[in-house]
Amino acid sequence: MESLNAKHSSLFLAIFLLLSALANAKLHEHEFVVQATPVKRLCNTHNAITVNGQLPGPTLEVNNGDTLAIRVTNKAQYNLTIHWHGVRQIRTGWADGPEFVTQCPIRPGESYTYRFTIEGQEGTLWWHAHSSWLRATVYGAIIIHPREGRPYPFPKPHRDSFLLLGEWWDANPIDVVREATRTGGAPNISDAFTINGQPGDLYKCSSQDTFIVPIDSGETNLLRVINAALNQPLFFTVANHQMVVVGADASYLKPFTTNVLMLGPGQTTDVLITGDQPPSKYYMAARAYQSAQNAPFDNTTTTAILQYKSAPCPAKGVSIKPLMPNLPAYNDTNTVTSFSKSFRSPRRVEVPTEIDESLFFTISLGLNNCPPNFGSSQCQGPNGTRFTASMNNESFVLPNNISILQALHHGIPGVFTTDFPANPPVKFDYTGNVSRSLWQPVPGTKAYKLKFGSRVQIVLQDTSIVTPENHPIHLHGYDFYIVAQGFGNFDPKKDTSKFNLVDPPMRNTVAVPVNGWAVIRFVADNPGAWIMHCHLDVHITWGLATVLVVENGFGELEALEPPPEDLPLC
Repeated sequence: MESLNAKHSSLFLAIFLLLSALANAKLHEHEFVVQATPVKRLCNTHNAITVNGQLPGPTLEVNNGDTLAIRVTNKAQYNLTIHWHGVRQIRTGWADGPEFVTQCPIRPGESYTYRFTIEGQEGTLWWHAHSSWLRATVYGAIIIHPREGRPYPFPKPHRDSFLLLGEWWDANPIDVVREATRTGGAPNISDAFTINGQPGDLYKCSSQDTFIVPIDSGETNLLRVINAALNQPLFFTVANHQMVVVGADASYLKPFTTNVLMLGPGQTTDVLITGDQPPSKYYMAARAYQSAQNAPFDNTTTTAILQYKSAPCPAKGVSIKPLMPNLPAYNDTNTVTSFSKSFRSPRRVEVPTEIDESLFFTISLGLNNCPPNFGSSQCQGPNGTRFTASMNNESFVLPNNISILQALHHGIPGVFTTDFPANPPVKFDYTGNVSRSLWQPVPGTKAYKLKFGSRVQIVLQDTSIVTPENHPIHLHGYDFYIVAQGFGNFDPKKDTSKFNLVDPPMRNTVAVPVNGWAVIRFVADNPGAWIMHCHLDVHITWGLATVLVVENGFGELEALEPPPEDLPLC
């Protein structure tokens, strides 16, 4: 009888906690006005596309369980969508945002309200434009606190700051990508990296606006670091200070200490930093991790300042230069490998062990031979070719008159097919000397279909076609476990023994090692059409993407919600 009462008490407690959480959940309503705004950087003023005139855009600060309704009004000259990067979007695929995947774009002069709930996520995410290269200036942070009354799984920090690492062109980034698309060559590299929109002290006309992060002696503060750069993985470090990594991509991690972070575009990392140095000013710095061979890259360094509030004031007319940290070499893959191997979940997690769908996706750059009617100015890739990219030799082409999710929901044929290959059509030495016959992929709009609830494993294999590279692969609508990473060709006979099925980290973006592979696992429990793509924007421009179509399950709670009435028309 006592056991029965105990069970009833536990059940009542669980119900009470659930109802309390629901009662405390809030609705956050925001207005985003997208417009051209004069922005001065590097001595020049450009009409940059911004949200509410801000760069970065507004910060969304919520609790786990809260709902957001964000009305986006497009007053810019370009079509636009917004993606809420890393938000699970359970049954709300219409709010995910990638152009022509889950919606048609918001046209100039029109509006659309994104509605979604944060469910079971805590930490740091971000939002950004998902149309062309507009996310160069249209982006901002999403800060997700624990549910009201719930603590962090670490001592509450004294302060909470975020650092958005960005990329700046001394030009219109839309013109940059359009010119590259016209010529078939690689786009111009950026002219600066930024921290919270500011290049920092090492660039011309920038030192007066360098971002400052306050700290005091003895304080332990939370820093939320976000790589919002378009095309560049970045190292980040702080002079004379160590960082304790506690979270990434809105999931908690088993804490570990490091001197340097590496974030691929799209990734976020939460760290604790303690004011345990002599009160002064210390540079926080970020610069490129460049894994591609013989490729141009932005080799500049952006800075912010960690400033102790108790630092002595300098004498009049004297300026104290902050201490500069040591940064890894641009091609320091060993540091990247050591850093990524440190990631673990805080406790044992439920990794799928029985697999229903075992997929193998190659990640490749490529070169297309120029069509006979193209002039030399349209063939500026190597040896008169045009750059392209692919997964499993399929170069993804976006629809242009209706979204994939709309076609799926309404049963409209001819928009996409579901014959994306589960394995590369040809097996080869992926990281060796690849035959030139494999360098030219096939263009198409192909998706891979998954049954609701299927347990999925995907091997992501980098290739040496054109050049090997560290690729940040982002899956919309899902978090996944990274169960293993390695170099060379994935060997299921040898490498399966390396799988961590106990406490692997949960992410939404995995940095696939240069000339290597990564294995991810997840349960397909969110119906919809979810793009999986490289978060180096030049690569998605070239077609390095596919779509996972997850079917509805049983009943309303396992089905995609109906499309909202204000979904943009094509």
